[in-house]
Amino acid sequence: MPEARYDVIAIGNAIVDVMAPCADDLIEELGLAKGGMTLVDTARAKELYDAMGPAREISGGSAANTLAGLSALGAQCAFIGQVAQDQLGEVFAHDIRAAGVDFDTPARAGDPPTARCLIFVTPDGERTMNTFLGASQYLPPAALAEDVVASAAVLYLEGYLWDPEEPRSAMRRAIEVARAAGRKVAFTASESFVIERHGDDFRALIADNLIDILFVNEKELATLTSESQFEAGLAALAGKVPVLVATRSAKGAVAISEGVRAEVAAEPVDAVVDTTGAGDLFAAGFLWGHVRGRSLQASLRMGAICAAEVISHYGARPEADLAALVNGSEAATLP
Repeated sequence: MPEARYDVIAIGNAIVDVMAPCADDLIEELGLAKGGMTLVDTARAKELYDAMGPAREISGGSAANTLAGLSALGAQCAFIGQVAQDQLGEVFAHDIRAAGVDFDTPARAGDPPTARCLIFVTPDGERTMNTFLGASQYLPPAALAEDVVASAAVLYLEGYLWDPEEPRSAMRRAIEVARAAGRKVAFTASESFVIERHGDDFRALIADNLIDILFVNEKELATLTSESQFEAGLAALAGKVPVLVATRSAKGAVAISEGVRAEVAAEPVDAVVDTTGAGDLFAAGFLWGHVRGRSLQASLRMGAICAAEVISHYGARPEADLAALVNGSEAATLP
C-alpha cells in the first residue's frame, strides 16, 4: 500500500456558523429544543436570524471543525464539501484553507446559498443549533477526487451529511474507494435525530465491517443500540467495530478496541463558554493520536484536551495552540 499523502480526509457539510448569546427565555419563546440541532428551511432560518442579537460569523461544519483541530495538531488534511458561489462560500473556503486544510471542491453556481447554522448560546454555555443546509446538500459523487480519497490514511465522514441523497451517494462511493485502497473509515453519528432517520443504514455499515472507528456520544449510543443504559449500549456495539469511542460530556469518554477498554475524565476548564464543536475537537484529538499509533488512553486524553480548549471560548475552531497543549500534557508521555 502506498504511503498516505494525507493523515485524514473528511467529507462533510460546508457551513458557516452564525452565533449569538441569548437568554433562556428566548429559546422558549422561539420554540427551540435547547441543546439540540434542528434542520430548518429558508423561511425559518430568516425568522431565527432576525430574532438573534449581535452575532459572529465563524466557519463551522462538524467534519471541517475536526480537520481544523487536526491541522492545528500537525496533521495533513483535506476536506470535501459543497459551498455556493456567494459571500459565505468565500468565507468558508478562506477559513478552512487558512487553517492549513486543502479544499478544492468547486463552488456551486446559483441557489441554494451556502449553508449556515444559527446558534443560540445560553448563559450556561449550551448551544442550540438551527441548520440551513443549503448548497451543502448538493455535493455530487463527481466532486470526490477519488485519487485524493485513496491517498488518505483515514476517511472521516459525518452523519449529518447522510441525510440528503446526493452527498449520501458520494460518501458511499468514498467508502468503496477508501476500502479498495486499504484505508480506514471513521464515522461520527453526529446527532440522535440523524440516527432516527438513517439508523438502519448506519447499522448496515457496521454489520458489513465498513466502519473502523465509530464516534458517538451517550445519547447517540442509546439511539443507535436501543439500550438506555450506557454500559449496555457499549456492550452492544463494542464487538462490532474495531474502535468504538463514546463521549459523555462532563463525565469524560470511553474507547474500546478488540476487548481493550480505556477511559478518561473530562479536562477541567475555568468556565464553559460555548459547547459548540466539543465532539468535533474531541474527534480531532483522538484521530491525531490514532494516526500516530498512540494507545487508546493517550488518544482519549488528546481528545479531552482539544474538547476542553474549544468549549472555553465562542466558536467551534481552536484558538489556543492545540499542539502545545497536547505536547505539554500527560498525554504526551503516554505510549
